[in-house]
Amino acid sequence: MLKDTIIAPATPQGVSAIAVIRLSGNEAIEITDKFFRKSSKKYQPLAAQKSHTVHFGNIVAKNGEIIDEVVVTIFKAPHSFTKEDVVEISCHGSPFIVEQIIRLFLEAGVRLAQPGEFTQRAFLNGRYDLAQAEAIADLIAATNEAARRVALYQMRGGFSNEIKKLRQELIHFASLIELELDFGEEDVEFADRQQLTALVKQIIAFIERLTNSFALGNVLKNGVPTVIVGKPNAGKSTLLNALLNEERAIVSDIPGTTRDFIEDTITIQGIQFRFIDTAGLRQTSDFIEAMGVARTREKMTQAALIIYLFDILETSDSELEQIEQDLKQLGKPYLLVANKIDKTVKDLSHYPNILKISAAYRIGIEELKTALLKIININPVIEGEIILTNLRHYKALKEAQEALKNVLQGLQNGITADFIAMDIRHALRALGEILGEITSEDLLSNIFSKFCIGK
Repeated sequence: MLKDTIIAPATPQGVSAIAVIRLSGNEAIEITDKFFRKSSKKYQPLAAQKSHTVHFGNIVAKNGEIIDEVVVTIFKAPHSFTKEDVVEISCHGSPFIVEQIIRLFLEAGVRLAQPGEFTQRAFLNGRYDLAQAEAIADLIAATNEAARRVALYQMRGGFSNEIKKLRQELIHFASLIELELDFGEEDVEFADRQQLTALVKQIIAFIERLTNSFALGNVLKNGVPTVIVGKPNAGKSTLLNALLNEERAIVSDIPGTTRDFIEDTITIQGIQFRFIDTAGLRQTSDFIEAMGVARTREKMTQAALIIYLFDILETSDSELEQIEQDLKQLGKPYLLVANKIDKTVKDLSHYPNILKISAAYRIGIEELKTALLKIININPVIEGEIILTNLRHYKALKEAQEALKNVLQGLQNGITADFIAMDIRHALRALGEILGEITSEDLLSNIFSKFCIGK
């Protein structure tokens, strides 16, 4: 599979100033030479050029027709992203031109790349380990500064290096214990049990810090799902528009206008919030609206944070008490927000935790954003800090942690070396799965299929 040459657009589809087409494989440069003609009369084949050089010329079809003026950049193995020969063709950003060039190469025997296949080759050729390769996808998808910083650190090996250190120390003790098994009849100990106990405790504590960071990592990567709920006409759609600073949702005085949920995102001080405007909570005989209300209740159970918006003119103190009781039963962080303060002078001083806003006039919106940040209580990401963002890594670390707890319990109970060795091997396997040292074709296919084509 790795012997063939692949091609794919490396830039998104659509009209643009330029587009980039990427090739990788043993024949990438040789095949490009068949269709590339330099503007200079002193033409030398690309294969004769140095790596990391840029060349201006034309892509020419077999019949001699010029398809486009292009800039070709060559990267010779192993000094490329995939550690194979790589060619990047920068052409004009017409989808038709991109299609014509790719078709030309396909007819010459090049194969269209699968999603993530360039990065998969980089992994299989040793350019990155699996955790670093996954971080590339996270870096591409980063929507805020913190997510970018975490993904970049992981791509550059910060997370992988820590896992490798832990694994190497375990391998050292595992080899000593395996040696003991070879001398089982002589009752000797090569692995110092006190040192092994101290090491296992240290690794368990480190893994626990990593797994505890997953909640933050998930927020940085996927955002905070925040549902806006309340009765019809409380101003939920107006609030969503105010938060987004655009007319995203339809606003109407007619109750029940929002039948389904509307979702959009904003970033507040580096943290992405996914706001979900929902159908108003009320009893209704309208079948479609009732479905919307049911979806609202479902979204409330799925959300990480709830904004309950109420009309300050229409809501009594007893209703507020009942609303707060219902929200507490959900067990989710929530904010009670009083809307339409521009229309009343009602005293809410006995409810100090209630935020007062006017969504229509954008009053109190910045205070609401501050409250949202405060309630999720996320500290800024420090440069070089390891934050777990990948569910696969989280599961593997939990598995390793459980195996190491069994090692620790076995050491404390004086269990025989063969059982200790078995649990250490289990932990090593789980850590190896993170780095891709132990993997399967199905796992790789699942991981790289989520990448964009051309990366």
